Amino acid sequence: MDLPLAEPPLYLKLADRLAAAITSGALAPGGRLPSVRQCAREEAVSVSTVLQAYRHLEDARLIEARPKSGYFVAAAASQRKLQEPDTSAPPTESVAVDIGSLAERVMQLAVDPAYVSFGAACPAPELFPQERLRRAFSQAALRHRAQLCQYPLVPGEDSLRRAVARRALAMGCTLDPRDIVLTNGCNDAVGLCLMTVTKPGDIVALESPTSFGFLQLLEALHLRALEIPTHPRHGLSVDALSLALSTQPVRAVLAVPTLANPIGASLPLAERKRLAQLLAQHQVPLIEDAIYNDLAERDEHRRAVKSFDSEGLVMLCSSYSKTLAPGLRVGWVEAGRWTQPLRRLKTALSGGHTPITELAMADLLLQRGYETHLRRLRQTIARSVKEARTLIGESFPRGTRVTDPQGGMMLWVELPPAADSVALFKACLDEHIVIAPGTMFSATGRYRHCVRISVGGAWGDVQRQALRRVGQLAQAPWVQAPLPTGAPAGLPLAA
Repeated sequence: MDLPLAEPPLYLKLADRLAAAITSGALAPGGRLPSVRQCAREEAVSVSTVLQAYRHLEDARLIEARPKSGYFVAAAASQRKLQEPDTSAPPTESVAVDIGSLAERVMQLAVDPAYVSFGAACPAPELFPQERLRRAFSQAALRHRAQLCQYPLVPGEDSLRRAVARRALAMGCTLDPRDIVLTNGCNDAVGLCLMTVTKPGDIVALESPTSFGFLQLLEALHLRALEIPTHPRHGLSVDALSLALSTQPVRAVLAVPTLANPIGASLPLAERKRLAQLLAQHQVPLIEDAIYNDLAERDEHRRAVKSFDSEGLVMLCSSYSKTLAPGLRVGWVEAGRWTQPLRRLKTALSGGHTPITELAMADLLLQRGYETHLRRLRQTIARSVKEARTLIGESFPRGTRVTDPQGGMMLWVELPPAADSVALFKACLDEHIVIAPGTMFSATGRYRHCVRISVGGAWGDVQRQALRRVGQLAQAPWVQAPLPTGAPAGLPLAA
């Protein structure tokens, strides 16, 4: 049975009307909005409804709050109009995966303090609540120290599974905590799903470009990648996926409907419903990675495809590595109709995890300050993304295109066609700057003229200067020169 689309809440209707006035120019950049109380009177709504609407517009970077002055329409993001990249056009055949050592090298250097990094898609350590993390972990170890002397069970601590189920309500999902399996991060959950529903040689459909972590998993499991055209704003093409499912023996679909890595696209709500219906029609499982859902600016982008799944075909995976504690390595999966096979596989491969860590995470998720932390995190990263787009518009070669994601920390930058992002990567390394070349994000060798720029890390004058320098290097002759005929698109980098 199809689930009806819920009527938008009152605050969202108000926010949409104000957003339309801003984008149309009726409310000019820098102009002051009515006070909260004045707006409540004019719109005949409560003060809390106006506050929610204003906060929603803040998260969307359309307005900004100024202390003791009120709310103002945000200034234009850039003096130069930035175009977004085109929809991707990957080959229509599946390919074996071999992405070489590039991704591993980028991730190693991304955490090296000697480098200015735009390579890792994770917030800076100082953006996480470190003191709260320390207290929660210490208290869990003190109160439950006997757990350190017992073997943990595979599903994981009941308190954390209940907390995960409670948090999943924000994604529109009503999950039974007993069906949730805790894992060692989100990629571990995705890997378990792939091993449960595929065998070596099977075809897995996924976005293009896609997460290099997914490509590493497919390579390790000897699976073939079928890359599906993806729009830089609206994500995976459901129409193209429908054609693929009708013409090729796809065994699973692997997707990030919210803030897809690396392009930051978010599938519209109606397309999420269509995707669930398409999967039901073909009886093909979707492995849905929801790791970025809490970083989305719009409520509708936080709703999971799983919420439209009535047949148990969606295997929902996530973790809190991008929002709370990457060092705790706590992820989870609700595998639908494959819950029991996945649990047996998890038991055979690794057993349970550290219960103290899971108890600490449960405490953190249920604390009243968690939602406030998420909102502050989204706003902080959004400011960095906005400024980074401005710098790219000012410093990168003319003709550069860049995404404008509705949340998250990743920008997909499409340089002029003659650019070589691998050469740019090497030139940046010489100046102790790390970027992520586009070839990391496809099994086909495409996107050599693209780079992913992540700005969730530290952001200040050093990073601004480094990003300008990347733009200058991107205009150098050795970066702009086309590849020689027959040159390989991949890279095995020397140490």
